[in-house]
Amino acid sequence: MKLKAKLTVGIGFLFVVILVFGILGIVSINKLRSDADNILKNNYETLVYDNNMLKDLDDLSTNKQAYADFEANLTKQENNITEYGEGDATKQLRNGFEELKKSPIDTISYRQMRQAIQQINTLNQNAILRKHETAQKAASSAIFWLTIIFSVLTIISFTLTVNFPDVISTPVKALAKGITEIANKNYKNRIYLDQEDEFKELADAINTMAEKLDEYENSNLAKITFEKRRIETIINQMRDGIIGFDENRNILFLNVVSEKMLGLKEKEIIGQYAPDVALKNDLMRRLLQDDDQHELKIYADNKESYFNKDILKVSNEGKVIGEVIMLRNITPFHELNEAKTNFIATVSHELKTPISSIKMSLQLLQSNNTGLLNEEQALLIDSIKDDSNRLLKITGELLNMSQVETGNIQLNIQSCPPIDILNYAIEAVKVQAEQKQIHIKIDAPEDLPKVKADKEKTAWVLINFLTNAIRFSPENEVIVIAIFKKDNQVCFSVKDNGKGIETKYISKIFDRYFQVPGTIKSGTGLGLAISKEFIQAQGGTIHVESKYGVGSTFYFNLMS
Repeated sequence: MKLKAKLTVGIGFLFVVILVFGILGIVSINKLRSDADNILKNNYETLVYDNNMLKDLDDLSTNKQAYADFEANLTKQENNITEYGEGDATKQLRNGFEELKKSPIDTISYRQMRQAIQQINTLNQNAILRKHETAQKAASSAIFWLTIIFSVLTIISFTLTVNFPDVISTPVKALAKGITEIANKNYKNRIYLDQEDEFKELADAINTMAEKLDEYENSNLAKITFEKRRIETIINQMRDGIIGFDENRNILFLNVVSEKMLGLKEKEIIGQYAPDVALKNDLMRRLLQDDDQHELKIYADNKESYFNKDILKVSNEGKVIGEVIMLRNITPFHELNEAKTNFIATVSHELKTPISSIKMSLQLLQSNNTGLLNEEQALLIDSIKDDSNRLLKITGELLNMSQVETGNIQLNIQSCPPIDILNYAIEAVKVQAEQKQIHIKIDAPEDLPKVKADKEKTAWVLINFLTNAIRFSPENEVIVIAIFKKDNQVCFSVKDNGKGIETKYISKIFDRYFQVPGTIKSGTGLGLAISKEFIQAQGGTIHVESKYGVGSTFYFNLMS
């Protein structure tokens, strides 16, 4: 029998038990209530009427109201005739009452009426006794049959209570035991159930699964071993260091490069708790630190090398089961970057001298002492002068950037008035502003505190802000320079009414070589990056606020 059928039989039986007991109980109670109602309604009320009439009969000679009361009770009795012979006695009582009303002194009528009332009482009393016996028999019969049915159902229910749980628990225990064995990779284990139901089908399915797992385990073991050795070979041939940990940070493996860097052999530390190894190994301690330092300088292969640290989480079904630390060798990139920086510094330095000579020659050509120039020659000289100024600016930015990249920013920190830095910067851009008819408005109080800064480099940053503001502002516009005290700092800001910067570019505006797409490329894209480095090297902060189509505000803060 199927499990569904067994459950249906068991639950169905309980339903039948409840239904049978409910129906029998309701029928028996209704029958007893009906018998009681009949006794109360049909017989007891008649006895009450008769007693009232006997009382009124005694008072007829002295109380005229007794006639009316007797008439009312007689009428009720006439409407409540239920027993055989009760009708004749009631009719006799009515006739006697009518004769009495005609002749109140007629004693024969009194006697006949009293006899009729006694006869009605006797009939109803006998009926009450008879109906009571009938109700007793009905109650006894109901109790008998309910007892029989209750006993039979109790025996059956007890049998089901004792045996039915085994129908469920026995196969479930067998299945649980079998599944536990299979979970422990005992794929030879089988589940045997001597029954034909859904549990048997489930056991057969689990046995089939175990058989397939056994086949898979045996057929793929050699292949898995081969793949493991191949992966180990590939890892060991890599130039990057690789160290693997399990979810408890026990060391699973490390390749040859990692062995050289750590100065440890894999077989010596395999399976050990990594923090324990870190107690005696500085590099392991640095690798396990959860910090933002991804680039490490490590002495390996008899030279200083640079490695980029990446931590990869290994997950299975959303649960982290380990991690891998990869140390990518970026030494060649450092060497190339250093060579690039040296090259740029050398070329920029070498270019400054001839460019300065060109500017000097241009000044001599523009002097009347060397002769007069015609209009076309003057225009050519102006064009050459603009190009030489642009080249000089680019070489200056490249030299500054080479200082930034090598970490050799030379600062001359002194206390100086902010207004001196402002005047220096305004003087440098005055001609450029006049050419576009741009008015520079200054908002700076007289009682500003001095700032601790490198005057030249800070002025360079402010000049860079002003140059950009002039370049991107329309003609006849106003640029506002504001200097104000903010907590323990002094803030320098430059606000323009130019095109503004789109929100998506604001986070990149201080990146090296970045220029907003769509703008005129008039430099190297290093000005703001160098400005950021100069301000941060002085312990300050630099920011930008911009709304596209409205304008931009560049500002930096320095300690006072």
